[in-house]
Amino acid sequence: MATPVQGERCTPTEGEWYPPDDDRCISGPRGLDIDHLVPLAEAWDSGASAWTAAVREAYANDLGDDRALIAVSAASNRSKADQDPTTWLPPAAGYRCTYVTDWVADKTRRGLTIDAAEHDARADQLCKCPNTPSP
Repeated sequence: MATPVQGERCTPTEGEWYPPDDDRCISGPRGLDIDHLVPLAEAWDSGASAWTAAVREAYANDLGDDRALIAVSAASNRSKADQDPTTWLPPAAGYRCTYVTDWVADKTRRGLTIDAAEHDARADQLCKCPNTPSP
């Protein structure tokens, strides 16, 4: 894989990335998006609506945990939109266990709620992940 190169203002200009959600390499930054693992709209519906503007801004720009903002393919990000694990899982089946455990960790870290449907979808997926550590 080609090492990413940064241009002015830290903008990536070339390189290769491996977003695990698709299980494929992407050449150049144009095919990538930086995605909120838990989408902003989902966070809002799960308790962020009660946060101050400063806390919401910190969440939107969270660099404190490698799971919060992830590089994904633009196509995957568009298909996910603001969905949660009840209606969307990553296309790469091998990444789904990590995705769901990271989802729970991110929501727990921020004190966001998990509704019953989300809980059941998460539990169904985690039953398929017997050896995945839950952070």
